[in-house]
Amino acid sequence: MSIGELACTYACLILTDEGIPITAEKIATLLKASNVECESYWPTLFSKLAEKKNINDLILNVGAGGGVGGAPAAAAPAVRGAVEAAPPAEQKKEEIEEESEEEFGLGLFD
Repeated sequence: MSIGELACTYACLILTDEGIPITAEKIATLLKASNVECESYWPTLFSKLAEKKNINDLILNVGAGGGVGGAPAAAAPAVRGAVEAAPPAEQKKEEIEEESEEEFGLGLFD
């Protein structure tokens, strides 16, 4: 997000909080008063957004987004062939224990 976008966002929030109708001129005035320079099209875009959407509704819907991780999904039913092909967990543990540092020449005190 550019500084111009962020400044226009804050300007819209300020105007909404004060109960002042949001226009491109008022956004530009707030940006000028705060000594922020941005492209001239940002205030117009944000004022058009404010005409179509209620800023208070946008503020209240921040927590209603779908970006939260939530609970893990349920496991899918296993296919019969996949279960039979997978080796038991006990065999995997034995294979790991059989490998030692000596086989790789990584002993510290050799």
